[in-house]
Amino acid sequence: MRPSLAIPTALMLLAGSPALASSCSEEITTLQKRLDSAGARKVAGESQAGATAPGTDKALARPPATKPSDPDAKSTSGGVEEARSLVEKASAQDKAGDAEGCRDTILKAKEKAGALP
Repeated sequence: MRPSLAIPTALMLLAGSPALASSCSEEITTLQKRLDSAGARKVAGESQAGATAPGTDKALARPPATKPSDPDAKSTSGGVEEARSLVEKASAQDKAGDAEGCRDTILKAKEKAGALP
């Protein structure tokens, strides 16, 4: 390799890895919107009065058009509540700079939330 290319290539490899990793905060925001939706409140047996209104920046514009990868992943009231507490934990991990812990916690929260309506 030519010396003129070796240094920029090495710098890209060193600096590129963390730059390619996305922040967990986007996943936290998306999951919080799902857990504050009318569908999640219905599963949890909560009043719709506190549900995030459609069309606000705190709500998803529409439910995701995808089908759950695991059709047996049913949402439960306890699962929604546990997912909410895991999202709070992930938020604290994200603020502390623990990206790996945050991603692991968000994954657990998604599993607990299940397939929300």
